[in-house]
Amino acid sequence: MITNSTVSRSLRGSAALRALVLCGAGASALLAAPALAQETPAAAPDASAAPAPQDDQASAAGDIVVTGTLLRSKITASPVTTLSSENLDQRGISTVQEGVQRLAANNGPALTNSFSANGAFASGASAISLRGLTTNSTLVLFDGMRAAYYPLADDGTRNFVDLNTIPDDIVENVEVLRDGASATYGADAIAGVVNIITKKQVKGITGRAEAGISERGDGSQYRLSLTAGMGDLDKDGYNAYISGFYYRQAQLKNSDRPYPYNSDNYSRISHNGVAGANNVIDGLDADGNYVGFSPVTTGGGSTLFVGAADPTNGSVAGRYQLLNAAAGCQRSSAYNLTAGELADNPHAPTTVCQDDQTMNYGVINPEIQRFGVSGRFTARFGDRGELFASANFLQTDVQSDGLPAAIYANAPAPFYFPRYSTRGNIAYYGNNTILQLPVYVCPRGTTVACTAANGTLNPNNPFAASGQTAALIGRLAPLITHDETRTRAYRGALGVKGYLNDNWQYNVTATAMHVDLRRKSSGYVYIQHLLDVINDGSFNFVDLSKNSQAQWDYLAPTVSNVATSDLVQVDANVSGELAQLPGGPLQLAVGVGYRYEAVDAPSLNSDINGGTQRYFTLNGFAAKGSRSVWSAYGELNAPIIDAVTLSAGARYDRYPNGIDNFSPKVGLVVKPIRQITLRGTYSRGFRIPSFGEANATFPTTGYVTVNSATYPDSYLAQYGCSQATFSSCPTYIRSTSYGATSLSNPNLKPEKSRSFTGGVVFEPVRNVSISAEYYNIRKTNVITTANNAPAILAYYSGQAIPAGYNIVPDVADVNHPGALPRIAFVQSEFINANTLQTSGLDLGINAHFNISDNIRFSTNAEASYIFELKTEFPDGTVERYDGTLGNFNLTAGSGTPKWKGTWTSTLDIGKFQLSGTVNYFDGYDLSAMDQGTGYKDCGLDDGSLPCRVGSYVTVDLTGQVKINDKFTFYATVQNLADRLPPIDTVTYGAHAYNPIQGGEGILGRYMKAGVKFGF
Repeated sequence: MITNSTVSRSLRGSAALRALVLCGAGASALLAAPALAQETPAAAPDASAAPAPQDDQASAAGDIVVTGTLLRSKITASPVTTLSSENLDQRGISTVQEGVQRLAANNGPALTNSFSANGAFASGASAISLRGLTTNSTLVLFDGMRAAYYPLADDGTRNFVDLNTIPDDIVENVEVLRDGASATYGADAIAGVVNIITKKQVKGITGRAEAGISERGDGSQYRLSLTAGMGDLDKDGYNAYISGFYYRQAQLKNSDRPYPYNSDNYSRISHNGVAGANNVIDGLDADGNYVGFSPVTTGGGSTLFVGAADPTNGSVAGRYQLLNAAAGCQRSSAYNLTAGELADNPHAPTTVCQDDQTMNYGVINPEIQRFGVSGRFTARFGDRGELFASANFLQTDVQSDGLPAAIYANAPAPFYFPRYSTRGNIAYYGNNTILQLPVYVCPRGTTVACTAANGTLNPNNPFAASGQTAALIGRLAPLITHDETRTRAYRGALGVKGYLNDNWQYNVTATAMHVDLRRKSSGYVYIQHLLDVINDGSFNFVDLSKNSQAQWDYLAPTVSNVATSDLVQVDANVSGELAQLPGGPLQLAVGVGYRYEAVDAPSLNSDINGGTQRYFTLNGFAAKGSRSVWSAYGELNAPIIDAVTLSAGARYDRYPNGIDNFSPKVGLVVKPIRQITLRGTYSRGFRIPSFGEANATFPTTGYVTVNSATYPDSYLAQYGCSQATFSSCPTYIRSTSYGATSLSNPNLKPEKSRSFTGGVVFEPVRNVSISAEYYNIRKTNVITTANNAPAILAYYSGQAIPAGYNIVPDVADVNHPGALPRIAFVQSEFINANTLQTSGLDLGINAHFNISDNIRFSTNAEASYIFELKTEFPDGTVERYDGTLGNFNLTAGSGTPKWKGTWTSTLDIGKFQLSGTVNYFDGYDLSAMDQGTGYKDCGLDDGSLPCRVGSYVTVDLTGQVKINDKFTFYATVQNLADRLPPIDTVTYGAHAYNPIQGGEGILGRYMKAGVKFGF
């Protein structure tokens, strides 16, 4: 048995060991790695130091232009972190999206590739969530220009740019503005901006080959790239290059990892003598007791059972039995019920099949394949003019397997017709829809009742001779659901810049981007076809191996469609000097812009043709919309004196339907002495309603896993359990989810934001910098569905459902037919209602030194801490999320940890470089106020875990050897201590661990090796 006291001791010991390693690394410089993100001194860095990520304060001597401003300045008021391609290489990070996901400021509802294999709406995509404010409040740019949204919104509502569309090997650096920037870029830049900056020129031929695999021999990945360029901008006046790459990541299954990540049985996990629940289908509890039979539970397993039923309503009076006793249990273990268990469960079969579906079918990481080609031409003209043209194509293929096909199930959330179900009788469809094998079968197309006169006895029905139908439950074990996405991104950009005179510059850019997403799903049963083959007997349910491929294809035809997203943007601005102030030139920039954006995401599973003319399981969400946006903006930078610089900016955006927005921003930099820089900003921003929120043509439904806090004790009493004994509740209650259906609202208003930052950079000596940045962001008119908790509580308490909600009940539990059924769907409309506020602190410590002519050392630590993240509702109630699993629905139960950080160092000795990284991800309380718990009251814990999930610390080590000017070999060991993530059985974004906390760590110790070359 895994006890949590043992786990806690292990975590404490492991954390202590990592702390010791950390201290040793700092003292001896034997663990080293470049910074992923850091603040650096305002003075120019030592040119001989190893390249490291840097803040805007120190990119180079003299003035610079960074993300978030149009003007050149030595010091910026907003904190900007730069992550270079060299940083990623030195850390052993293979893709830009992985590096961005590891940023300390990325928190809360980020979207990772691993979640694509666990039911994400936006399957196959990756997105960042700065400050924990969701993916729709972080703006992602390519070379300062917008990119097209991913065609599928996160949870069907949040537009975002897919980080997988980044062409990794032409990325020069990534600038992350940790501040609001709507005054410069317009909508969505509430929490910050991620600007992907590609290489301006490449000379010669460069490339790499890399391979990686876990210590367990799985989770392999491969990376190949080749880039060729010609011309020198300075000497020849032009440069042109072309680049191509290929990347592949193998699928990783839960069965490849140890307990409990590979099992639905949590009964071996215990804390203070309380064991976890056994969620294996028809499994035994921690005391070895059978928890009770339910057709809904057993019907979710991989084996088919039947029960003699009343043909008029499908009710079963006796026991269920295996449909094919000779074949036995499919991918599961047989358990023979005792006499006492049979007496307590009059409908239970004498033998049940214990099906551990996570062990059999669970997927941790999907299979990912990416390849692409990019090109750029840059030329200079006149004295100081420059133009460029670039084009990119990138394709990402993501695929993963799921569960066996469901036939005893509810249809997905409806819209045009009442929901169909084979689990219960639906009045709209004749009130006899429980899945039954009929007594007689007739040819397809028969329009009259099928009887002995025109049909034959059903060979699939063992009770046909006695005139009874056979109620059928279970899944089709040979038919495994499979989902694929193929994303193709096409992007072109043009730009020209130059000088109008000695003081004034112009810059004109244009970009167009098209993304098409093909979704392809197989193994899902089409409801009407299921009814067809049941009624005509053409499908062999008794011996599934006897069915031809044509029969399988008719029952579960492959479905696919293509969703698209488009963007066209044109932007022009001029900038220059107005006058000379005591501290330097007074600069002004003004510009205008236009963009068109559109999304067309048709439904993959609509019920527009009828409740049975669709598939089980597949979500039906769809959205379609387009809009044109006109903008005008300006920016002023005024160095009042040497020690004080004031900046100001504003932007006006005009949307269709009379929506407009004005976004101002002011900033101040004060440098009282050389060693100290003080800076701060105040800004207002906005987010326009997404196409999914305002223009969904089929509503979005997300599924939320229930927990003990979902139900009041008065409701659980009907099922013989309580919140305190939740692990002993029937599986019908304990192991389920409900659908949260959100209806679009075309009358939504934009979200508005107010944010300010304030920070200090302290440079006590040369090459040493200590920084601290405070941020505070407040969003109003937050677009949301009304809090579902009151409606859920009202339903389960037997009270009237509040206005604005609709509750769709599930079918009743066969063992408790008189009890109030569980909830199937909660429906509500998007509204502007809430206020969301967050505040926190970014910290950084950086230093780099030349120890000798041949030895260099650099080290830094960067961390982000959330003081508070909370939502205030119109009635004045407040939900607080920081340090807990809240916002539970928004984060897929991954929560909002308070701390996230990285400590890194690099040691260079001649041609050898040793790099190491310590990654820290804070723990959290097992509570979530949006799930009805109090703040940090451990309300989601069933008692089998400590109230607080432990923090997670991993160590990575990378070594590089420069063989000569043409070849560099490198090797990386990630998660050096092979430390798997802390156990969390509450989150539902991954199985038994937090996918944001342990997304890479679940691989365990992971090795990579490769070679870089250049000619």
